[in-house]
Amino acid sequence: MPRRHLLTVLPRIIAALALTLSMPALVCARDAPATTSTTASAATDTKARALFEGFKLPGLAVAVSHRGQIAYSGYLGHADLEHGTPVTAKTRFRIGSVSKLLTIAAVARLHQTGQLDLDAPIQRYVPYFPTKEHEFTTRQLANHTAGIRHYAAKDTQIILARWLENPPTWTSVQDSLSIFMDDPLVFEPGTAYSYSSYGYNLISAVVEGAAGKPFLEFMQEEVSRPLGLASTATDDRQAIVPHRTRFYYADPKTGEVRHEIPADNSYKWAGGGFLSSAEDLTRLASAFLTPGFLDAETLKEVFTPHPKAQDQGFEVGLGWRIEQVSGRTVYHHGGSINGGRAFVLAVPDDHLVVVLLANSYARFGKDEAMSIAESWLGAGQS
Repeated sequence: MPRRHLLTVLPRIIAALALTLSMPALVCARDAPATTSTTASAATDTKARALFEGFKLPGLAVAVSHRGQIAYSGYLGHADLEHGTPVTAKTRFRIGSVSKLLTIAAVARLHQTGQLDLDAPIQRYVPYFPTKEHEFTTRQLANHTAGIRHYAAKDTQIILARWLENPPTWTSVQDSLSIFMDDPLVFEPGTAYSYSSYGYNLISAVVEGAAGKPFLEFMQEEVSRPLGLASTATDDRQAIVPHRTRFYYADPKTGEVRHEIPADNSYKWAGGGFLSSAEDLTRLASAFLTPGFLDAETLKEVFTPHPKAQDQGFEVGLGWRIEQVSGRTVYHHGGSINGGRAFVLAVPDDHLVVVLLANSYARFGKDEAMSIAESWLGAGQS
């Protein structure tokens, strides 16, 4: 081909390749059933594309598992727009508050082995945490009825000041508690519900005290390794993390996609600081649906709601939200964070899990995940 002609057509070839990379891809994972429903897969492709285009997302990952096996794994768009890196099964997204489900897996394991009494005052495990006007427990922290506050405007200065210091910013779980540990409770424990990510900071300290080892070490040994969560890690701003996506936001005035500002999530690993892939999160959620990783008695503890833990139509057990949707019991949790949106939905009676991950914040959630779930419910495996 003449060089001049090559220079003319090369941009078109590159554009065509870029378009191909941004198309939704159905990738059946290695353990997917051979009889996976092609109808349900096609419907999920269509809904994933609508989600991707409707929210103008840089990148999107969608995974569905049925009875513990990956039934669908699809990816749209880019993990890195500047380099044209596509989203894949290994792409690690910020999962925000879905990190709490990882933390609950650790809590449940410790409870199952008798190392953690969910109803003991937390000072049994965290003696350095100041006593308050009322005692509260790990169970209350997990279902947001302990009275620990959530984020506040005053935290910004504390976190920014640490950002400007020599790294690492937050050196330990105990260090991260300094943000809120001296503040009073916002209500008497057990009398009300108030969502608190800082409550999960304190849970990570409980895990350390009960396990006798650092929180992240316990998470790796007792959660990630047994469940095969090879793409789950902390969002360490200094570390080289393979397959970590770049993080974006849409300019509210122009709609232009831009880089999200740098963030340090080391002060909240347990409540919102993990990265994960869509397939990893289906494995995590599936472990809560049948005895195995957790026994039947422990699973019952996880999904027993506290009578005061209710908000916007759902109840709360240990971390998980419990709700009746279209006549079915569903478990779910979302995560919202700078440069990320995550949603996990499980239908326990059908052993079905849907995971949605994006590398820009967007207001998708339960409705979109349930719509995909409905493509698989009753679809048969044909």
